[in-house]
Amino acid sequence: MKKSRILGIAVGATLAMGLSASAFATDGYQLIGIGQYAMGMAGAVVAAPDDPLSAAMSNPAGLALMTPQAAFSAEIFNPTRKTNFGFGETGSHSNVYGVPAIGWVAPAFAKNWVFGGGVYGTSGLGVNYLQQNTPLGTMQGYSSITFMQMSPSVAFKASDHLSVGASLNIAAEQGSFQQTIGHTVPGGGSGVTAYPPSTSLTGLNLASPSWAYGVGATLGVLYKVNDMVTLGATYKTPIIFTPMTWQETGEVAGSLATPVQGGSGQYSGHLNYPQQVALGLAIRPIPQWLISVEGQWINWAATMNSFNIYGPWAGQSHVGLPMHWSNQWVANIGTQYDVNNWLQVRAGYTWGSNPISNANTANNLLFPAVVQNAITFGATQKLGMGWKLTEAYMHAFANTISGPSSYAQFGAPDPASATLAENSYGLQVGYDF
Repeated sequence: MKKSRILGIAVGATLAMGLSASAFATDGYQLIGIGQYAMGMAGAVVAAPDDPLSAAMSNPAGLALMTPQAAFSAEIFNPTRKTNFGFGETGSHSNVYGVPAIGWVAPAFAKNWVFGGGVYGTSGLGVNYLQQNTPLGTMQGYSSITFMQMSPSVAFKASDHLSVGASLNIAAEQGSFQQTIGHTVPGGGSGVTAYPPSTSLTGLNLASPSWAYGVGATLGVLYKVNDMVTLGATYKTPIIFTPMTWQETGEVAGSLATPVQGGSGQYSGHLNYPQQVALGLAIRPIPQWLISVEGQWINWAATMNSFNIYGPWAGQSHVGLPMHWSNQWVANIGTQYDVNNWLQVRAGYTWGSNPISNANTANNLLFPAVVQNAITFGATQKLGMGWKLTEAYMHAFANTISGPSSYAQFGAPDPASATLAENSYGLQVGYDF
């Protein structure tokens, strides 16, 4: 089979999988790493990118140091989510997601220039809660946010010590949301009335999927101090998206004390992706042993403070869903050891500050991105003839936030809470041309 055909099949499979991909993540709703090398290193690859996926996503300058190659990754994400609206704990009904990715690098138009990039699912979020027989009737909470990204990249090796790179981040996002309470109207159909007490289905229902498209950029630099020490830095601009839109027959939103009704028509909202900065240090105490550490800042406060929904609301142009995420600090460490000429093993640990406070629990039951600690393990086998196989496993330890329930005034006996734990299993095939 021709090499170009191998790459074409991989790209096609990635695009086909990507259209239905939805994922959870560790750093807010962002994956800690793209590809199984990065996952095995717990995302600590800004100063130590090793394949096209880790470079295109984390530091495009790393592409300048690579030989022509391609990599295809498939990952199964398995989150466990629980929530309590105030009437007892319930679990989410969707727990398995696929995360595809492909990356490549090849010589470009002049000496020391390379072209590369990737197509991958970068992040996502989703829950599917259904709780029946509460004092307010059936309660349903549903969310799905999916981000897919294509990043054509160029990199230049300026000297034996310095490499620089840039990526154009072309992204697509899909979003759908629902939080409703009450009962179905006898005789079929549903009514849109004020918040409870009510015998009608009432609340916010934007469950029909909507797509939006955006663009941003990544700038990266690598500086090799000597054979033992390498420094890395990356800046990612915000990705600015077109609005998501939904055609709906009616909505109810706002606070329970002062609900706002919306009529039939188009509703829309912007959900941009945050800017972020990462700094990394890679050390090789001996040639076969790599230690990489990284610090990252993610500007969630600029994109997840309030989600404004515009539409035909009574008396106002929009209703804000207050989420009040704070900016996040992330610390990663990963290590890799070359056992012999064909086997590498690696492990890592990542910690991230929680962007959601306990006080804002009730506002984020559909967005429970609350895990803080994760461990990872991985390995690579070099199979010969240019082929290599990489595996990784990640476990994010369960974390719970708890705060006042929005339904306390209606007799909810429990506080609101959200719990999240995660596992992922990934396999990656690489080929050196």
